[in-house]
Amino acid sequence: MSFTLSVRQSPLRLAQRLPELSKTALRSAAPVRSLHTPAKPTTNFFTSRVSSIAARNAFARGSSRSYYQEATQRATSGTGMRKLLVGGAIFGGTLVAINAVFNRETRDDDGMPLYEREYLNNTFLHTGLGIGIIGLTARQMVQSGFVYRLMVTNPWVVGLGGLALSFATMIGTRSISPDNYVPKYALWTAFNATQAAFVAPLLAFVPVPLLARAGLYTAAMMGALSIVGATAKQEKYLYIGGPLLAGAAIVAVSGFAPLLIPATAVRTLAFTENIWLYGGLAVFGGFTLYDVQKVLYHARMAQAGLMKRDPVNESISLELDFLNIFVRMVQILMMNQNRRK
Repeated sequence: MSFTLSVRQSPLRLAQRLPELSKTALRSAAPVRSLHTPAKPTTNFFTSRVSSIAARNAFARGSSRSYYQEATQRATSGTGMRKLLVGGAIFGGTLVAINAVFNRETRDDDGMPLYEREYLNNTFLHTGLGIGIIGLTARQMVQSGFVYRLMVTNPWVVGLGGLALSFATMIGTRSISPDNYVPKYALWTAFNATQAAFVAPLLAFVPVPLLARAGLYTAAMMGALSIVGATAKQEKYLYIGGPLLAGAAIVAVSGFAPLLIPATAVRTLAFTENIWLYGGLAVFGGFTLYDVQKVLYHARMAQAGLMKRDPVNESISLELDFLNIFVRMVQILMMNQNRRK
């Protein structure tokens, strides 16, 4: 009886111990399976090759980019140097040509005396200061929005009011004695501010490189004419004051032509525009010669005690010459740029 019970109970015990046996079997088989599981293929070989290829490509790109950058820099520097040389050659050739045409008779008093040279240098110093004040004031007007407020105002009010202020400050500056420094320089600064109001729209709408080119051409033209006027025979160009005033009147009338002539008269408007542009360049170039010789004449009069030295008054005329030539240079360059487009 006991034997049969033990036999009958053995399958039950086996069934009860089956989970334990399966766990032990799995534990014992785990290392065996781990020995027979194939190792995962490593991708170090391929990644190393890919990384090396990427490194080579990056190096090639970097080297090619640096090569192109160096080539671009060389081309830019070469172009800039070429432009500088061409500009210098044009300036030198213009100076020689103007000197040969207008200055055949040079001074016969053993060169320019020291007092004339000092007075002329002082006048050009004030001219440069005045042009600098005009440029800085015009830039400030653009940044503050004052120019745009002027443009939305009635153009007749702005034009006539600006001309009135310009003439009033110019006459006031000229009438004050050079001994009264404070009021004279204050009115001179106000005169430069009124001129800045006329120049400010150019700074607002014209590209800066074009303005720089126009300024360079204006300085070259005035520099060449000033050298000719300074080294020419005494009082050689003082007689052209009357014809220059007549030419300036014609240029001024041609500037007001678009307000009077109808828009249908295209040829007439084009003709008056050419008079205003190229005729104005010729007239104010002649005024540069006249004003330089007038400065030297006033230096001789001041040396003789007939008048006081006043470089501020002398600089006003040269500033007006510079501004009139500069505005026309800007318009000519803009027309050429529009034709290329």
